[in-house]
Amino acid sequence: MSVFEIKKDGFFLDGEPFRIMSGAIHYFRTLPECWDDRLEKLKAAGLNTVETYVAWNMHEKREGEFCFDGICDIEKFIRMAGEKGLKVIVRPSPYICAEWEFGGFPAWLLREPTIALRTSDPVYLDKIRAYYRQLIPRLASLQCTRGGPVIMMQIENEYGSYGSDREYLRFLATQLRENGVDVPLFTSDGETNYFLFTGTLPEEFKTVNFFSENMDEMFRDIRQMQPQLPLMVGEFWGGWYDHWGEAHSGRSAEEFRRAFEALLQTGASFNLYMFHGGTNFGFMNGANHTDTEFQPDVTSYDYDCMLTEQGEPTEKYWIVRELCEKYTGKKAPQLTVPANPAVSYGKVKLTQYGSIFDQLSVMGVRHCSTETRTMEQYGQNYGYILYRTRLPRYGENEISINKPHDLAYVFVNGKYAGRVWRNDESKKLKVNFDRDENLLEILVENFGRVNYGRFLHDRKGISENVTIGIKLIMDWEVFCLEMEEPQKAVLTDTLPEKTDVHGFLQGSFFVDEPRDTFLSTETLSVGQVFINGFNLGRYWTKAGPQQTLYVPAPLLRAGENSILIFENEAVESFCVELIDHAKLS
Repeated sequence: MSVFEIKKDGFFLDGEPFRIMSGAIHYFRTLPECWDDRLEKLKAAGLNTVETYVAWNMHEKREGEFCFDGICDIEKFIRMAGEKGLKVIVRPSPYICAEWEFGGFPAWLLREPTIALRTSDPVYLDKIRAYYRQLIPRLASLQCTRGGPVIMMQIENEYGSYGSDREYLRFLATQLRENGVDVPLFTSDGETNYFLFTGTLPEEFKTVNFFSENMDEMFRDIRQMQPQLPLMVGEFWGGWYDHWGEAHSGRSAEEFRRAFEALLQTGASFNLYMFHGGTNFGFMNGANHTDTEFQPDVTSYDYDCMLTEQGEPTEKYWIVRELCEKYTGKKAPQLTVPANPAVSYGKVKLTQYGSIFDQLSVMGVRHCSTETRTMEQYGQNYGYILYRTRLPRYGENEISINKPHDLAYVFVNGKYAGRVWRNDESKKLKVNFDRDENLLEILVENFGRVNYGRFLHDRKGISENVTIGIKLIMDWEVFCLEMEEPQKAVLTDTLPEKTDVHGFLQGSFFVDEPRDTFLSTETLSVGQVFINGFNLGRYWTKAGPQQTLYVPAPLLRAGENSILIFENEAVESFCVELIDHAKLS
């Protein structure tokens, strides 16, 4: 049993001063087989604490169905950290942001037409109660007060940049306490008074998030709010993340060194966000949204931080180790984890093919509706949705896909007619309905729900309607394609005559010893990749900047391995390559 306290003179663990020197690792972005490696490297960098969010949408993908094993085994992750002598900060906020799909919220919340997220809306609060009854007792049993490593828990995440409902914040704090949490609680917001005032509770400890060398300015407002308590940076952003279609972002090692050393000189506690970023596997990347533009995040969450997506130390890692030793006067533990260089497995021929239209009866869940509805209204969470209807001879005409969320591919009588992207100024497409009866099909891809800001209620599919002129198109047959069982794909040995694919391609490759590798997507356009049935995530080669997908060794097996690609557009050749390094455009 231990006692962790926040006092005027600082943080104390069992009566002794304890400076929190933390790094963020998200268990849900790294395979369980890799947790030990990443935690060992965090400890060897001179840090004493690991911090993690809790992603609600990983633990309750469908309402009332809970998962706490495999990559969702947060208890195992926490125990593993404790066994290494690390303390743990847990951020179980129902909302986490984190550049993660829908900010961690499960998609099924959006089935509720009037739900008001991150407020005291009774419908929303009832969902949290049910979830917390399952989650929080598991975390409470691992608190330092019960012999575990957990020393603090977060109430909500950066709430000051979203809303001002303090009763909602108090509800969350009460739920934590009623479900057994007795370690200190905290909030985490931007450094300005504007964010701190509305995102915090007077009675709870406050941390700030920033990256800067100007510590006096960054700490000014929080010093005024809690002058009798120690300073802590809840997120010190040593790197940054990428959007599809934008240049790669990051911070130079020298810029990071200057800012991190300035932070260490203040004596404040800190959490490096991220220490190891990991990967947005599957459909779990988030997105930003400005007033005018939707900005989906890439699959890699490398974050330009201390460890690469693959888990290898960067220059910033050695800076952290060096400066932690300098300012604590303690030598960091020896790094005993062996290097794990990636390998090249060479080219893989794609020898089997199946059109998306051949999959509807085996992979799709069929619905019918008069007008188009969103994925959530049909009970769908992730993946793709196909809308189908039949129209008379309209000749050459213009259809409007109003509010496509996010990328809509249009087919007329089985032939590809073009696409409409959410950010396009015009949502119209000229097509030709030249038969007495014409088949109109629209395949919509979900590029990740908005995870930050006022556009959080981001329902997917076609969120308004489809029209010809002012006329509504009605009577739709709809197929929801979550792609949770890719092995059901119907494939043949006959490849398409053209490189236009709009469907699945499959090949196999052999491995003597499973090692980390990277799939080059340079011959592909946009879609998803499955390795031995595991969804690696999205590629969008032409948009960039990401040009490879990380393939962790635990996904591979000695002998034959399967690669299944769902390509939405066209390929340059029916061949891909597994290489030994990540690439950016």
